[in-house]
Amino acid sequence: MLESSDLVAFVAAVDLRRARAFYAETLGLPVLEHNDFACVLDAHGIKLRVTAVQVVVRAGYTVLGWQVADIEAEIRDLTARGVAFLRYDGLSQDDHGVWTTPTGEKVAWFADPDGNTLSLTQEA
Repeated sequence: MLESSDLVAFVAAVDLRRARAFYAETLGLPVLEHNDFACVLDAHGIKLRVTAVQVVVRAGYTVLGWQVADIEAEIRDLTARGVAFLRYDGLSQDDHGVWTTPTGEKVAWFADPDGNTLSLTQEA
């Protein structure tokens, strides 16, 4: 039934202006709509709705991720834009924060201003 419906992704933010600056300016996602309740962005054809909340309850896992062709190039670009990549105890990450999975995929994590964990993944 839903296979023919468009997906809408959601993340929470305490400060919509700050979140809009991060997602639109830092990550480069076009803004489709902005009001007092949400900022809606175009994530390559998927609507990303950043919803205003009083408190962000941080998940202990990735909430949004992008599949990229060249993870190192994306990391260089995002780092130049002020994004800091996360490091996790117990994972063997390279100098750029990239972890290579047992199947050869490369993954790196970063956070938005509200602490939502985001990721980049490059297929093996």
